[in-house]
Amino acid sequence: MNKSNPFRLKVSGENACFTRPEMKVERVSYEVMTPSAARGILEAILWKPAIKWDILQIDVLNPIKWESVRRNEVGAVISARNVQTAMNSGSGDLGLYVEDQRQQRAGLFLRDVAYVIHAEFEMTEQAGAEDTITKFEQMFIRRASQGQCFHRPYFGCREFPVDFEFIPKDADNFPTNGKTKDLGWMLYDMDYSGKQPMPQFFHAQMENGSINLQNVEVRS
Repeated sequence: MNKSNPFRLKVSGENACFTRPEMKVERVSYEVMTPSAARGILEAILWKPAIKWDILQIDVLNPIKWESVRRNEVGAVISARNVQTAMNSGSGDLGLYVEDQRQQRAGLFLRDVAYVIHAEFEMTEQAGAEDTITKFEQMFIRRASQGQCFHRPYFGCREFPVDFEFIPKDADNFPTNGKTKDLGWMLYDMDYSGKQPMPQFFHAQMENGSINLQNVEVRS
């Protein structure tokens, strides 16, 4: 067997923003967490070149609630050309003056979110002779149970930190919000196999508060 046993992880937070890519300027969130965001949370707890996380299901525990916020953002980035010039010459002006670049933008975020992530990992071609499924299973259980992470996981934006709790195998299921809804096309993940990263989408269906991600049809 090349895959681990399935794990469950409860994640929650005050706010979340799983940004719709079709929204160019304003940040507008999907109604629920995307599979790529779920994978990012798991990788924040345990990531190794030897394993690859697969999201099996996302349970939506709380009712979907929205919050509209206006906030200041920096509307520019330092150009790559200026950085390259500074690196070649040894000096250069790489300053970014916030007062000149500040922009006020609206955001439509989720409020009071909680999910249960069902996931498993599989071994990759980069796994060494000493790498085993049992080794990484025990490592993830230990780290998730003790609240350890390489960096604080977040819900879409770094200002929305995630609280996580490992759910033991014999623990009861958490009640979902019980809603059934067609969520439309949603970002699944990014495909890095080509020269340029390509977004992948799937048709998301929430049934009784759960989104089943096994055997979904993914389109670029």
